[in-house]
Amino acid sequence: MAELVPFAVPTESDKTLLVWELSSGPTAEALHHSLFTVFSRFGLLYSVRVFPNAAVAEPGFYAVIKFYSSRDAQRAQVACDRKLLFQKSPLRVRLGTRHKAVRHQTFALNSSQCQELANYYFGFNGWSKRIIKDHYHSL
Repeated sequence: MAELVPFAVPTESDKTLLVWELSSGPTAEALHHSLFTVFSRFGLLYSVRVFPNAAVAEPGFYAVIKFYSSRDAQRAQVACDRKLLFQKSPLRVRLGTRHKAVRHQTFALNSSQCQELANYYFGFNGWSKRIIKDHYHSL
């Protein structure tokens, strides 16, 4: 079955992955790069955000990764959970668990995000904001 991917900021929990047990060795920026590299293989990412663990937890980081597609997020979760991907210990990866009945406010993507999304799914490599007259149909 086809999946509808709207031109909107993804807020649904089934498009969000929580990744934890990230090593405390690398910087947050290095982890961001590694996570982006691994998870972008499964589909177009809206965001990758890396946070330090709470002070009461062990040193390290966790991340929140948002996909445009719930199908891509699910494939990434299954393929990456408890795997050695870019560090010496396995990552834990789970889909978001926010209650389904919660209504989310819809926010439009900015123009560059719309262009990136269209390029990814439609295969175009550039869009124009100009209207071009079709000479063939005007004859």
